[in-house]
Amino acid sequence: MKQRSAALLAVALMSVTAVSGCSGASGGGTGGAAVAPSDPAAVSGTITVLTHKTDLAGDGTLDRYAAEFNKVYPNVHVKFEPIVNYEGDVKIRLNSTDYGDVLMIPAAVPVSDYPKFFAPLGTPEELDRKYRFVDGGAYGGQVYGIATNGNATGMVYNKAVWKQAGITDWPTTPDEFLADLHAIKEKTSAVPLSTVYHEGWPMTAWQSYLGEASCDEAANDALAADPAPWAAGKELNRIDTLLYEAVHRQLVEKDPTTTAWEGSKGQIATGRTATLALASWAVSQMKDAAEKAGADPADIGFMPFPAQRDGHFCSVVSPDYREAVNVHSKHKEAARAWVDWFVDKSGYAQDEDLLPTLKSGAMPAELQAYQDAGVRFIQLSQAKNAEVSKIDNQSEIGLNKPDYRQHLVDLARGAGGGGSLEDYFAELNRKWAAAIRTAGS
Repeated sequence: MKQRSAALLAVALMSVTAVSGCSGASGGGTGGAAVAPSDPAAVSGTITVLTHKTDLAGDGTLDRYAAEFNKVYPNVHVKFEPIVNYEGDVKIRLNSTDYGDVLMIPAAVPVSDYPKFFAPLGTPEELDRKYRFVDGGAYGGQVYGIATNGNATGMVYNKAVWKQAGITDWPTTPDEFLADLHAIKEKTSAVPLSTVYHEGWPMTAWQSYLGEASCDEAANDALAADPAPWAAGKELNRIDTLLYEAVHRQLVEKDPTTTAWEGSKGQIATGRTATLALASWAVSQMKDAAEKAGADPADIGFMPFPAQRDGHFCSVVSPDYREAVNVHSKHKEAARAWVDWFVDKSGYAQDEDLLPTLKSGAMPAELQAYQDAGVRFIQLSQAKNAEVSKIDNQSEIGLNKPDYRQHLVDLARGAGGGGSLEDYFAELNRKWAAAIRTAGS
C-alpha cells in the first residue's frame, strides 16, 4: 500500500470531488476540539486508529510505535485497523459515526466538509509555527488534519549503475539526462529508465514535476488561464517531451506493457534498472528491496528532475495523508495525543526516508543530500485548484490519470495509432482551450 502515497501527490492537488452520500451524512459533529493534553499520565482510554499502511500493520511496525507511545502515555491503549481499500471503505464509513478515533482523511473529502467529520486541532497561525502543509488541512480558521509526512519529487536511481556509466553529477537539463541514459545503455547492462507503464499509477508521477523546471509555485494555478499548456517551451511540453524521447530512443524497458511494480523494486535494487520516475516515498522501498536481495541499500539514491532555474534545482513538496480526530470520538484527548506524538516523536518520517511534517524534524539522508546540494523545496499554490480540476475533467485529458501519459508512451514506441508528438500536443491544447471556454461559461 505504500504506492498509495504516490497517487496521493496527484489526488491532493486535483481532487475536489464531493464525497457521495457523505456531505451531511454524519449530521454534523458532536462538537468539541481535540485539545493537546498537558499531563500524559492523566490521559486514558482505548482509541482505534484507521490506517492505510497495511504493510506496517502486518510486520509489527505500528505495534512498535504504539509501545513507544505508551512509554509517554501509559494509560492509552492504541488499536490499529488496517484497511486495504482505504479510500473506498472509509468514504462509506463516514456515513456513520463509526470511523475510528484517529484516521487519515480520505482524499475525496472536500475541505469544506472537514468540520462535519473531524475535530478542530488549533488555528493555522498556531500550528504553522510547528508544521509544514498546515493550510491544506484548514477551513474556517481551524485546522482539522495534520500531515503524517511530506514527499519531495524527483527520481530514484541506482548510484552504482550511474557511476559504472561514468556519470557522477546529476543532469541539469533534459538533454543531459537523455545523454546519461544513452551512456547507461552503452556501458552497462541495466535498463536506463523504467516507466512501470503496466501498473498505470507510476505514470502519474510525471505530472508531479510541474513547477520544478520553472521553480514556480503558481505553475498549477497558471493552467486555469493558459489555452496552450503544451506549447513549445512550456513546462508540460518539456516534461512530456522528455518522457517521449526516452521511450522513442529505446532507453526504457523493452516492453513497457509487462512491467510489474513489485518486480521493478528488485530490478533497481540489484542494478538491472538504473532509474525510476518516482517521488521520495519510494526510496525506502527500494532500499528495503536491496537489502532483501543482498545488494547494497546505499546504492539507492534520489536525484532532482533534470532542469534548473538560475543555477539551482527545485523540488515540489506536498503532504501525504492528513491525520485527523473523529469529531464523534469519546476519547478526543487520547486521540490528539496519538496524532501529536506520531508526527512529532515517532520518527516515522525518518524511518521511511520521508519529508518530516515537523519543521524542526531531521531530514532523512537522501533529502538531506538534496538540501546540501542546494535543491530548493517549493509548494504549489492551490488557489486555482478547483478551476484547474474542472477544466481537466471537461477536457477529458486527465492530468493525474495514467491514460494520458500511457498514450504518450504508446505513441513514442509506435503503438499509439500513428501521429507525431507535435500532433498530440496540438490535440491536447485544443481540448484544454475548449474546456477553458466551457468552464468559464
